[in-house]
Amino acid sequence: MSEVLDEGPFFHGTKADLRVGDLLTAGFRSNYRPEILMNHIYFTALPDGAGLAAELAAGERAPRVYVVEPTGAFDNDPNVTDKKFPGNPTRSYRSTEPLRVVGEVEDWTRLTPQALQSWRDRLAVLLADERGEIIN
Repeated sequence: MSEVLDEGPFFHGTKADLRVGDLLTAGFRSNYRPEILMNHIYFTALPDGAGLAAELAAGERAPRVYVVEPTGAFDNDPNVTDKKFPGNPTRSYRSTEPLRVVGEVEDWTRLTPQALQSWRDRLAVLLADERGEIIN
């Protein structure tokens, strides 16, 4: 795994209604492959990247972006780092340790309905392809 590049701030996108002090933990189903129970909690140093994750998250609630701080060690997300993109341009990370919610971002960029559908279509293609594996 390559060296972690960021010190924060960090963000997590979800449809969960959370409060400052809440902990986000691993052990939930993947938003992209619901048959997989995730061993890590994912986050990014890009608020709009977390916004994309929030928009694509499972559930009917409104997408939310939270400011989070890792409570333990974390690594570059191997699902996008070096495997699909050289380096870590998405500034995406994961941890087996919880993330603490320290605030909420209100001004992240929402996707248009057309852009959201385009992302969903791309994910559907990945799900149909064996190469769309998640490194868990």
